[in-house]
Amino acid sequence: MATARAMLERRRSSRVSVRIPILVRRRDYGGQPVTTHAEAIGVSRCGALLRVPFAVNPGARFELMHAHSLEAREVRVVRVSECRQDGAFELGVEILYPSRDFWHVTFPDESSTN
Repeated sequence: MATARAMLERRRSSRVSVRIPILVRRRDYGGQPVTTHAEAIGVSRCGALLRVPFAVNPGARFELMHAHSLEAREVRVVRVSECRQDGAFELGVEILYPSRDFWHVTFPDESSTN
């Protein structure tokens, strides 16, 4: 298991704790399209921690849409939590084609001139 220090050194960008409403567009087990309301609870330029009402397997891909800007990105699930008491799951996701300002937040490692 990686140490906390090793994990920080591998991280591509800083994280910010936030609550951003999102829409998740995926296919259910029968192959039918499903859109689900969820939220991002931590974001970085390259990924996010999502709170969602469903579980998926690591490696699953789906589209997430920022509910305010309506910008969408494809993501890949890298971690899935156990079901929480409230019935939600936390998914760690990687944004496959990140953009600099997808989340519309300022990250701590950005200079004030950006």
